[in-house]
Amino acid sequence: MHITSLTTTATEQLDAARAASSGLAARTIFGGHEHSLRQTLIALVADSELAEHESPGEATLQVVLGRVRLAAGEDGVDLGTGDHATIPDTRHSLLALEDAVVLLTVSKRDVPAG
Repeated sequence: MHITSLTTTATEQLDAARAASSGLAARTIFGGHEHSLRQTLIALVADSELAEHESPGEATLQVVLGRVRLAAGEDGVDLGTGDHATIPDTRHSLLALEDAVVLLTVSKRDVPAG
């Protein structure tokens, strides 16, 4: 069993995002290329964005800290600390409305045979 403190890791990643020119930092806390499930903490400073992209599989987003806007086409929703959302299976983007940390959980469609 492996235990990860989301609070501690979120603080570390937010510090890293503040120091990065992109305003982003991320750390995978579970999974990897050999797993179908991957969980990643992503920190974004205010006004930074994950530009529109495809989802590699079923995915959810939980806001650990701050506020973000999840947008897919003309549809968008503002999410705050504690909110959990299903990510649409279409191109989407994520904008930090303020400094924020989110937990992205993805179940990938294709996993290499191991």
